[in-house]
Amino acid sequence: MGEKVVAEGFGLSDRQRYRRKLQQCLAGLARLLADKRFDRPRNLMGLEIELNLAGADGMPRMVNGEVLERIASPDFQTELGMFNLEVNIAPHRLGGRVFDRLAEELRTGLGYADRKAREVGAGVVMIGILPTLAQRDLVFENLSAVDRYTLLNDQIVAARGEDFVLDIQGVERLTCTSTSIVPEAACTSVQLHLQVTPARFAAVWNAAQAVAAVQIAVGANSPFLFGRELWRESRPPLFQQATDTRPPELQAQGVRPRTWFGERWVDSAYDLFEENLRYFPPLLPICDEEDPLLVLDRGGVPRLQELVLHNGTVYRWNRPVYGWVDGVPHLRVENRVLPAGPTVTDVVANAAFYYGLVRALAEETRPVWKRLPFEDAAANFDAACRHGIASELRWPRPGRSGGVASIPAVRLVLDELLPLAAAGLDAWHVEPADRDFYLGVIEERCRARVNGASWQADTFHKALEAGLDRDVALAATTRRYAELMHAGEPVHTWPVGID
Repeated sequence: MGEKVVAEGFGLSDRQRYRRKLQQCLAGLARLLADKRFDRPRNLMGLEIELNLAGADGMPRMVNGEVLERIASPDFQTELGMFNLEVNIAPHRLGGRVFDRLAEELRTGLGYADRKAREVGAGVVMIGILPTLAQRDLVFENLSAVDRYTLLNDQIVAARGEDFVLDIQGVERLTCTSTSIVPEAACTSVQLHLQVTPARFAAVWNAAQAVAAVQIAVGANSPFLFGRELWRESRPPLFQQATDTRPPELQAQGVRPRTWFGERWVDSAYDLFEENLRYFPPLLPICDEEDPLLVLDRGGVPRLQELVLHNGTVYRWNRPVYGWVDGVPHLRVENRVLPAGPTVTDVVANAAFYYGLVRALAEETRPVWKRLPFEDAAANFDAACRHGIASELRWPRPGRSGGVASIPAVRLVLDELLPLAAAGLDAWHVEPADRDFYLGVIEERCRARVNGASWQADTFHKALEAGLDRDVALAATTRRYAELMHAGEPVHTWPVGID
């Protein structure tokens, strides 16, 4: 949710001053790019996972402060809601048995966090949206007690000037309102980071945008919200509506939402940072004392704090990131598409598929973004969120004949994208054992046509058929999900049902 900030009021001139600083930062970024001051390629990837806390009854528990005190590790942090945690895994170099190492670290860390959570009557549940969350749970009183969340909420509420409206039509329809941004806390995701050079940034970001729909199709895990069955991946519409600073009149004028897919392929990282400044007014106009251009004039490297803070309040599904470590700047693509869960094996398989596929697509001689209209990529993302593993996606036809055709997502993955992902992992020098095991999970998921969302929906409906009422069925589904999640076998092997 952005950098740590201290809650305070803002005067009328603060946003103007902040906007001037943003322009200075953008000019500084342009100079850094022109002077080729960025870190050399190091093939570094990173991972963050947002988590839920639920009791043995499957219901959310608002105890993240107590759990974090017991965990006592900087790897775990608060998230927006009091029923949320986030775990951050240290950067890894892509190659060798990196995915097995990553899986072992996650199992160890999440197991420890779960044991500590159980000391206060909770447990860790890795799922896109906790099915048992009710509207009464997502209120301002359950916002985590951290200044930056309060300040962000206050600024988004002030910018909107009225209640937030949630209106999602899926299998069922949900309509309700909220006086705060806290419903966004229902969305728990996996964020995949990839450090790239400026010269490669556009290709990697464009490739990530092109495959975002495929990631959702195979990895959807959020079919329920407030007791309603909605989209197979309900996080994107919920996130957009829960953080939407636009009243209906601005929406009708075509003003862009702060949570968005984007509208074009890009030629450089600069394009995205510049768009963020051009389209989105500041929410947190907190100015740093650094003069970025003066720092550059003196031979130093600026931190560009205002640009970083502003960038963190524009919720792209593939976000550009400017970082600074030991006086050396770097760029990352932050992939924010995937929901959390279902298991560590599934999360790592999703990561392996993404990193392999992006590497392969970014290096193609005829890039997919030269053959796929951006409008099709955006429509694919919407279709995958709605229909998950049953979705059909628009994709360029093989060969040089050109054109785009609709194809079932599972067929696209099995026939074309898994071989590309394997080639990409080979290019990263990932060991064949890691490559084959984790891509094999994706393959079997597609062959079984099962992901977390389909399993949740099927199990819920089976519980209803057994005579359980809706709320009891959702709680039973959540409890069974948590049991199988901790057992650790990938979701395509899970038996459907609550017994």
